[in-house]
Amino acid sequence: MADLQRIVDELAARLDRPLLLEDRMQRVVAYSEQDGAMDDARRDSILRRHTAPEVRQWLRAAGAHDSPVPLRTPGAPHLGLLPRVCVPVRHEEGPLGFLWFIDAGPAMSAAQIDEAAAAAPALALALLHESLASGLASHRELEAVTGLLLGERDAARRLIEAGAFPQARAVTVLVAKPLSGEADEALRLALEQGLLALRRRLSGHHPLHLVRYDHAALLVAGPPVSPDDLHAALSVSLSVPVVVGVGRPRPALAEAAGSYAEARHAAEVAARVPELGRSVPWERLGVYRMLSQWPDHEMHPGLAPLLGQEQHLPLLETLETYLDLAGSAVATARVLRLHRTSLYYRLQRVEELARTDLKDGGERLALHLSLKLARLAGSYKPRSAP
Repeated sequence: MADLQRIVDELAARLDRPLLLEDRMQRVVAYSEQDGAMDDARRDSILRRHTAPEVRQWLRAAGAHDSPVPLRTPGAPHLGLLPRVCVPVRHEEGPLGFLWFIDAGPAMSAAQIDEAAAAAPALALALLHESLASGLASHRELEAVTGLLLGERDAARRLIEAGAFPQARAVTVLVAKPLSGEADEALRLALEQGLLALRRRLSGHHPLHLVRYDHAALLVAGPPVSPDDLHAALSVSLSVPVVVGVGRPRPALAEAAGSYAEARHAAEVAARVPELGRSVPWERLGVYRMLSQWPDHEMHPGLAPLLGQEQHLPLLETLETYLDLAGSAVATARVLRLHRTSLYYRLQRVEELARTDLKDGGERLALHLSLKLARLAGSYKPRSAP
């Protein structure tokens, strides 16, 4: 409720006029300080916490429940009702509530109505939070989930006692990371919108979520949900592609931080290594589980000068494929569709330029690890998967 009240108060201050927010049943959810035009209907709504039936019927007949855009409704002196502007608060599944302004003393300008409409998406997210909080106020849920993923064990107890998560169920964390150059408020709101919609569909998994500046975490009880469900939900609200990392299940909610760390790790690697796919369980990271913890300067000294130079990219791709295939020239030539003579020439050039010997097992290991590390650092970007 704190988020709703804050948005309402800030919007009222910007527009310099009072407003009232109702849910879809026209029950009063929040309202600003009433220091402007006032009528009997507004006063009665605030006192009773809901709009009188005859006023609801009048406003519905005026189109308030059906319009997807802001509209003006006429006054009704016999109901003690001044003209109003109604800004619908909607989600993809339909109306969530209504933002009401008294359209008198003076009437609202088009610019004011546009600014009120621009606040509707944030109000929709806050209303969804309230409906999903399972008895725990949304700001308290946010605080508890944040603490949980930071490893605060008492946070798990608070969530369980509030009925937001079952007592004896395993927990799995999925992390969605948008492949966007910049994290901004619009991106955060889009993540929030997609996750709130998904939570409604996954109610049997008792989902919780947290949106950070560059990623979002989804916690589910019981068997892990498919990453495809998360992709599908976010594709509706996001305009950029997303990768999803999946942590290993933990037996209790208090251990969710471990699953979160793995899921975030997997998402970070997937964002840097597209060949791993758009959904990556932590177990499937292979050598990247270890390499992502290494400093990027710890690589083969002969390989470093070749990185980032376009003319050497075919040599590096050939070397990586050769090492991925355990040094099999036959398999490498087949995968790269190279004549064996061309393959041997490329490998010889690598030996010359990197001052190395591919017959030395230690050198091959150092070169292989360095190529994978360079992928993570972004200094080596192969043109296609080997």
